[in-house]
Amino acid sequence: MTEARIPVDLFNPGHVFACMGFVETTKVLLDEVTGVFDWSGSETTFRLATAGTENPVKLVLQFLEEAEIVSIAPAGSKNTTIKWKIETENHENGNIFPFPDPDSPATLPAILRNGNGTKVVIDHWGDRTRRRDNVKFWAGAGGYPGVALARDALDSIRGKVLEYANDPFSLSVEQSSSFRFDWRGSYVPLQIGFSLNNHNKKEMKMLGFPLVEILAAIGLTNARPKRIEKLEYSYGVIGGQNLLDPIFLRSSLGTSTSPIPGLPFRLFRMHLDRPGKDDRCITSVTEETQ
Repeated sequence: MTEARIPVDLFNPGHVFACMGFVETTKVLLDEVTGVFDWSGSETTFRLATAGTENPVKLVLQFLEEAEIVSIAPAGSKNTTIKWKIETENHENGNIFPFPDPDSPATLPAILRNGNGTKVVIDHWGDRTRRRDNVKFWAGAGGYPGVALARDALDSIRGKVLEYANDPFSLSVEQSSSFRFDWRGSYVPLQIGFSLNNHNKKEMKMLGFPLVEILAAIGLTNARPKRIEKLEYSYGVIGGQNLLDPIFLRSSLGTSTSPIPGLPFRLFRMHLDRPGKDDRCITSVTEETQ
């Protein structure tokens, strides 16, 4: 077994979702994976382990370093992301598309794949079921699609990610738009008194955390935080010393109590605001009393 540990801020939802992104990607790459949040020491960490000999964090980062990105659309769909210089592949007849053909290319699923053909899918933003929220905080100027945001995030960190294997969530670069999962890269103009769009980029630059954003988007594949109302969500994390199967990490995210009685569990509530008419961004996070 090979285990890796990375620092995590539980009060940053993007960090928690991104930890799930490490789990989901490792699951695709190696199948066997376990993990757990550990706040028993002086530094809170996320532990990730596999049965093989490869460091799972480095393995995921290498995949992201090499991955190309395309979108997919249902057979016969007129939706395409060619306008944004991203190839759109159509599902063949008989294949099950994850949700009905969207009204625009904005929420077409994104496919990340490496040279071996291994694929990691991001499609939570198109979820139309009423059983769980699609956790889509971005609106996208001019219909800018999620797959383009993912492409931009990947392109901005290529050549850098492996340098941050010990602390991946600290990787920051200049970033003007994102999925809005990491509150460190968001702001509400009415709260700070001005808009960065009105300033020359040489005068003021907006830093973001693309690695957190892309991994967080992947992390919502099989689990979502619980929506309380339009501008409020809760999310849970399970802890302890024992590494856990992904099913328990996933179920913790959207529940208010530990899925395994007796194990440490913490519940957080994230509060959002609107930086624009259709956008939402995280403004603060509080911990719920258990």
